[in-house]
Amino acid sequence: MTTKISATRGRPRRFDPDEAVAVAQRLFHEKGYDAVSVTDLTDALGIKPPSFYAAFGSKAGLYARILDRYALTGAIPLKQILGADRPLAASLAALLEEAARAYAADASATGCMVLEGTRCNDAQARELARGFHLAAQDFIRQAIAERYPQEADRVADFVTTTMAGLSASARHGQSLERLLASARLAGQALVHALPA
Repeated sequence: MTTKISATRGRPRRFDPDEAVAVAQRLFHEKGYDAVSVTDLTDALGIKPPSFYAAFGSKAGLYARILDRYALTGAIPLKQILGADRPLAASLAALLEEAARAYAADASATGCMVLEGTRCNDAQARELARGFHLAAQDFIRQAIAERYPQEADRVADFVTTTMAGLSASARHGQSLERLLASARLAGQALVHALPA
């Protein structure tokens, strides 16, 4: 005897753009911008390409939304760390340690998504990531300039270059312990570079 099971018909699940951005953010962070295709995105989001383009305009358009979300939910809290009431060298050292922790927090999505995006092949997406990266660099430089105007460029370059190195090392599989050791060594250099 064969039993025929009729599929229940109901309303299709409503597409939630905010949820889609979170799902896509995970894909971009895991694989990198270039390795994620529109097909990968539509499959992960459970939508067809026309719905994707209607919602986001393009892959780069979705990436812009992801970067906005990342700045609010996943990026290192620069304002909180650098605004703390302590010596600047200690704040910058704390920033580097927080970067090490953030970049290694998820074994499948390591490194800084913004820094990784600054190297992608898509010119529009690369410029979007570059804008976020430059804004973070400028924030760090301004925080240093408030206390050490003569040292701002040199020290900001050191800090942001160290952060880029931590991101790349995390992406290549370096352990949290080793990343923290590098961040702490850089923090010691900052103590010597900035008089109390």
